Amino acid sequence: MPKPLHPLVAMVKYDSDEISRENAGRSFLVDFYKVSFKENFSGHVKYGQGYYDFEEGGLAFLAPNQLITMSTEESCYEDGYNLYFHADLIRNYQLGKNIHQYGFFTYAVNEALFLSDKEKKVLVGLFENIAAELENNTDTFSQDVLVSQIELLLNYSNRYYNRQFLTRKAVHHDLISEMDAYLAGRFEEQLGGIPTVPEVAGHLHVSPRYLTDMLKTLTGQSAQQLIHDRLIEKAKVTLSTTRLTIAEIAYQLGFEHPQSFNKLFKRYTNLSPNVFRKSFN
Repeated sequence: MPKPLHPLVAMVKYDSDEISRENAGRSFLVDFYKVSFKENFSGHVKYGQGYYDFEEGGLAFLAPNQLITMSTEESCYEDGYNLYFHADLIRNYQLGKNIHQYGFFTYAVNEALFLSDKEKKVLVGLFENIAAELENNTDTFSQDVLVSQIELLLNYSNRYYNRQFLTRKAVHHDLISEMDAYLAGRFEEQLGGIPTVPEVAGHLHVSPRYLTDMLKTLTGQSAQQLIHDRLIEKAKVTLSTTRLTIAEIAYQLGFEHPQSFNKLFKRYTNLSPNVFRKSFN
């Protein structure tokens, strides 16, 4: 590849040339942001026990300091763009402060954004505008323009991810049902400790941030809030149907200290566990 036109940002267009397999299977730690737009992709990405078909293309994101491994898949044809930019490019801009809000940079590859033909046209235009700006002679406005164009690209991606959560409700409701079943079993088994978001996400084979963003869109609750909600429901049943002490219930649910259970229960119900229990007597 020729050297980039800008020291902090680069655009690489996929072409139909066969990709070298020299580094297949090797892992790399990258220190930049990457937005990968694939208009067409011949191949499959494993997701849990199944596969996602990328024949229609998609959009994937990578944040700095993430380990990536070059695919060993040989039957891949790609057409699209790769945008790379260093954190220093956006450091003194509002985007540098807000980029953590774009949760898709921590999604797994199998949680890529799938695009309609209309959405693809919008994104192609955005990538081409960035490429055109990189071709221009650098001036005092160049960085401002590039950062604003990247921010616009990320905002459109946010919009399209929200649409994807809504249009794939059936798939995501299956995930929520599986999450509910896992939490119910977890509370029954009394394995110790309150279930965590990474633990639940790992069971569902999704990244923690993807799980939270999906739940926020479909239920209005974060993954942490939903875990607490199911925990409080379990506590209500136990308080109203058993003679266990408040401390015993707290330990059974995974709390190290009964006071923590009391505080969480009151925050969600506006009642202490004791007052709630007395309302059933």
